[in-house]
Amino acid sequence: MESSKLSGIYCNSLTQYQRLLTREVFIGDVALGGNNPIRVQSMTTTDTMDTMATVEQSIRMIEAGCEYVRITAPSINEAKNLENIKNELRKRGYNAPLIADIHFTPNAAEVAARIVEKVRINPGNFADKKKFEFIEYTDHEYESELSRIRDRFIPLVKICKEYGTAMRIGTNHGSLSDRIMSRYGDTAHGMVESALEFLRICESQNFYNLVLSMKSSNPQVMVQAYRLLIARMNEENMNYPLHLGVTEAGEGEDGRIKSAEGIGTLLEDGIGDTVRVSLTEDPEFEIPVARALVGRYNDRANHGQIENLKNTLSVSKKATIGLPNVNGLPYSPFEYKRRESFEVLNMGAHQVPRVIADYSKHEKITAASLFPVGYNYSVPTDKWNLSDQACDFIYAGNNKVDFAIPGTLGVISNAAVWMNVSANERFYPMYEGNDFFTASKTHPELNFIRVESEVISNGNFEVKKLPSNVVLVLNTTNEHAMPSLRRAFISLVESKIQNPVIIERGYSEISNDTLQLYSSTDLGGLLLDGFGDGVFILANGNASPQMVNSLGFGILQAARTRISKTEYISCPSCGRTLFDLQETTAKIRSRTDHLKGIKIGIMGCIVNGPGEMADADYGYVGSGVGKITLYKGRDVVTKSIDASEAVDALIDLIREHGDWVDKSE
Repeated sequence: MESSKLSGIYCNSLTQYQRLLTREVFIGDVALGGNNPIRVQSMTTTDTMDTMATVEQSIRMIEAGCEYVRITAPSINEAKNLENIKNELRKRGYNAPLIADIHFTPNAAEVAARIVEKVRINPGNFADKKKFEFIEYTDHEYESELSRIRDRFIPLVKICKEYGTAMRIGTNHGSLSDRIMSRYGDTAHGMVESALEFLRICESQNFYNLVLSMKSSNPQVMVQAYRLLIARMNEENMNYPLHLGVTEAGEGEDGRIKSAEGIGTLLEDGIGDTVRVSLTEDPEFEIPVARALVGRYNDRANHGQIENLKNTLSVSKKATIGLPNVNGLPYSPFEYKRRESFEVLNMGAHQVPRVIADYSKHEKITAASLFPVGYNYSVPTDKWNLSDQACDFIYAGNNKVDFAIPGTLGVISNAAVWMNVSANERFYPMYEGNDFFTASKTHPELNFIRVESEVISNGNFEVKKLPSNVVLVLNTTNEHAMPSLRRAFISLVESKIQNPVIIERGYSEISNDTLQLYSSTDLGGLLLDGFGDGVFILANGNASPQMVNSLGFGILQAARTRISKTEYISCPSCGRTLFDLQETTAKIRSRTDHLKGIKIGIMGCIVNGPGEMADADYGYVGSGVGKITLYKGRDVVTKSIDASEAVDALIDLIREHGDWVDKSE
């Protein structure tokens, strides 16, 4: 068996971009892992029994750049029809490998494995069950359950060996079995152990043509699970290729932000061999997003140097239950803990991360200028009306602000300008690096110091002289931005500096779509590790203040660090979907998008629905053709409602539990 020990905790280096070397797996003629490019894939949303519709959609996906086409096979009939689909595609000259997606039905997997180039099985429901029951297993009982799973799983392994079919062992956070949940809990650790159990069975049969995935609708859980999986594989001398994805990411801006936070964070550390972006949109629209994420790393190895970490980083031997200890790193990449900081006015400590909007390039700042960032001034009433996404500060740069600002807003000016307006309430200075220490005047309560991450990492900034009324604004010009900023945060933690830190990132000459992806990766990756007390996005070009402000709040929400709007956990649709997901999601959003902080799961079928919705407050799940089941958390409230009445019933359910407020006009 091929293997290659990694040299770090979960990647080869936290400061130098290197692809994690995994074993090469052939999926048809398109190899994955090893030194091959990062592959892009997607999944059809048509009925698998509709051969021509599936073929036509597959062709649209392939022509958009999809390298592997995944198709659901929920029963033997669909599995058999994969042959007709494959034959028609090959007849038309399309040779992209096909992947059968299997849940609940091992016999369908055994049929599909003789036809397509790869099968995906979910260890949570392949030969297991999920009823949200807690079961106390003795070691003997647990081993008996594993023996039962081996007996059910080994026939598929043997077929894959015989036919040269690859297999993805794809764990979903939302469909961990009761057996795994009872022993490991609803955790990243449970996700990893679920996959490793099936992996060990494959290896016992000398079958190594395997790919692994750890998907969740929560980017934080997803990132932690992949990192932990790599650490566990390294302990057992394994290096299988990894399929990356945030499942049920949703639609539009929210879906792209969540996907970029999860997938991009791992790509930054060289992790990932194939990517699927799961959006509640037609699958061909997922491909450009995935390609934009992956394409960023084509020349990443040539980035500017980042100060090496002084200690040798490693993980200790694994415990039977629990996370590995990290040696030589002042935080754990396997669990979330916010960096300790003290409070400066409304930043740091227990305060939610803040959002700063850039107004430094405006010719003139007026009361009307603030409307795009959540502040609407009413002349007749002489009052400010605030949205749920009203920014906390504006950066005015050298501009003057000569009107009465809202009571919840602060203005940051360059230090030289601030000297002349310092009598104004809630106006604060921005100093550049070490200039603060020689300034003739500073603010008694709050000062911002902009400093590059490299200056902190190499010790050229006097961090130990920082007073308790300073907030750092950390930025970088390094192309490998996220690790460069992370390195500076590590230096601050090691030096026991607890001043709050705002993460600043500047972008120029990129589209709005690319800005969404890049900033979600660069800032979101840090927030997922507990770094950052606020975000400050500088965008040149066509990005409007409203778009950039919404993006900042969206990044914080995806990282689960500040909830400012309704969150929709919405699956990307597939052949199992029992209603029009895009139309239904839009309908539910139009009725509920004013419910700040509420999470609503919208799932096309039962496969991952209840599990992924365990993180949601309310659930709307297809349970039959034209039938919907409503959930409160994990609990079924009403079964088999007619779809025509289900949205109204969902609203009634929210109202009944006291979470409804009327939409303001």
